[in-house]
Amino acid sequence: MTKRFLAIAVVAGLLLGAGCKPRTQEITALQRREAASLASEAQFALSIRDVVRAEATLARAAALCPDTGDYWIELGRCRVRLGHRGEAKAAYHSALAAYEAEAAKNSATRGPALLRQLYVLALLGQSDEARARLAQALKNFPDDRDVRAFADSKQLEQLLASPGLKEVAL
Repeated sequence: MTKRFLAIAVVAGLLLGAGCKPRTQEITALQRREAASLASEAQFALSIRDVVRAEATLARAAALCPDTGDYWIELGRCRVRLGHRGEAKAAYHSALAAYEAEAAKNSATRGPALLRQLYVLALLGQSDEARARLAQALKNFPDDRDVRAFADSKQLEQLLASPGLKEVAL
């Protein structure tokens, strides 16, 4: 009887636990330092035009700290240079998700995170979406100096017209 009760309890626990969301694992300070070191190594690799090495190193950095959009953007740029456009698109989408999460989580960095989202949208070739998000940001956050300065100086249009963006955009 006790074994039967124990078996039922185990099965019930497994069934109840199956519906739970997995916890997101916190990124440790050690992982952040390692990712920063890998990003620095990737920058060196890019300076000597070793894009393959930079791509592999940035992939490791982004895997360690998936909430850091800058790693994803650099990874996407490397992948575009290597001709891996599908993988670059996935990296740019991961950057966009990281910046969206940052903007939602921290109101102090909301303006810069919103502007980084516009950059990623430009990289993805979604200029209309970038313009719409800028207009929405101006409406939602009229007192944000970063967003206002970006819009007033027409930096989005300058960005979309820049040849540097066209080299790494999809």
